[in-house]
Amino acid sequence: MNASDHTMENLFQQLGLQSSPQAIDEFIEGHRVNSYRALAEASFWTPAQAEFIRECWQADSDWAGVVDQLDARLRA
Repeated sequence: MNASDHTMENLFQQLGLQSSPQAIDEFIEGHRVNSYRALAEASFWTPAQAEFIRECWQADSDWAGVVDQLDARLRA
């Protein structure tokens, strides 16, 4: 997958979550991340999901941009 394929929908698929626009909006409405907590430390992730998010940032992977978008939306 190249960076242009890294959409919010594809990120949710990578995380094993429902990836329709409605499902994404519902997930974000139902989950919040406190300002003092890293996204990967949120209690609603499985260990594998948290590790994927952590690795995206640590490796500054192609996924980092869309993970940043998700982080922002979960804090809004």
